[in-house]
Amino acid sequence: MASFLARRLGQAVIVMLVVTAVAFVMFRFLGDPLVALLGIESTEAQRQAVRAELGLDQPIPVQFLAFLGDVLQGNFGISYRLGRAVETVLVERLPATVELAVSGMLIAVVIGIPAGVYAALNRRSLASRLLLSASLFGISMPSFFMGLILIWLFSVTLGWLPSFGRGEVVAIGWWTTGLLTAGGLKALIMPSLTLAAFQIAMIMRLVRAEMLEVVRTDYIRFARARGLSHRAVHYRHALRNTLIPVVTIIGLQLGSIIAFAVITESVFQWPGLGLLFLQSVATADVTMMSAYLILIAALFVGINLVVDLLYLVIDPRLRGGSELAAG
Repeated sequence: MASFLARRLGQAVIVMLVVTAVAFVMFRFLGDPLVALLGIESTEAQRQAVRAELGLDQPIPVQFLAFLGDVLQGNFGISYRLGRAVETVLVERLPATVELAVSGMLIAVVIGIPAGVYAALNRRSLASRLLLSASLFGISMPSFFMGLILIWLFSVTLGWLPSFGRGEVVAIGWWTTGLLTAGGLKALIMPSLTLAAFQIAMIMRLVRAEMLEVVRTDYIRFARARGLSHRAVHYRHALRNTLIPVVTIIGLQLGSIIAFAVITESVFQWPGLGLLFLQSVATADVTMMSAYLILIAALFVGINLVVDLLYLVIDPRLRGGSELAAG
């Protein structure tokens, strides 16, 4: 167990070092930070002074070590577009994206896993075929089009839900949440459903495929031969083994939702990291783009580490030293 964690943490450190190096190259060589800070009408003397102040006159390895030290301290510099500390802006925007992503994934898990199990255990029923047809629609539908349909139906036509923004939020320390207010919950419904549509379809089809494969294995036949009930066979044995690849996909997709919710946040003008990144790209705000890259990589690494630990909870066979060493 300890060697497993140490190996995974070592891999995480290597990944973060590589991502930080990429972010440094982006920060250092994509555009001229001096022009962004001082403007094109600044004098050469002013530029030299700022260059020395920022350490841009130092050798590249020295600059990278300084950049790495700042990142470890949570210091990402000043946003060219906003003129504020990048880390402060990221902290302000992070809660909106995390709540949106987690809400969308919870909806997908709550609907997708039971639907997949039902479709596998009742694969010849009409309801199972309807679920498969609906899943094809969910996979094929672009997220922006799904968002526009929801806005037209629930905002324009029915007037039930707000079409943009995060609604009313409350602050709990540095975290701002809309989950504790009626306006915040109403504003969350459509964006989270937009994100969840594709995930529901993918999880349902994956669970169905894995469940069909597992129920044909010898140990499931043996469990039935022992006289276990269908419920015990299907949910205690088959579903538990089905969840291992499903947990992997859920973890990766949660990271993807956080990283690539740009379109959904843009459609609903959701004040999260995705909309912030889109605005930063439009204005060539390199410091914000670099910090966003590092933050998203850290979230991916953290989520993957949690997924690896969940393997040990779901499947006790992986807790042995030999299995872990081979993982």
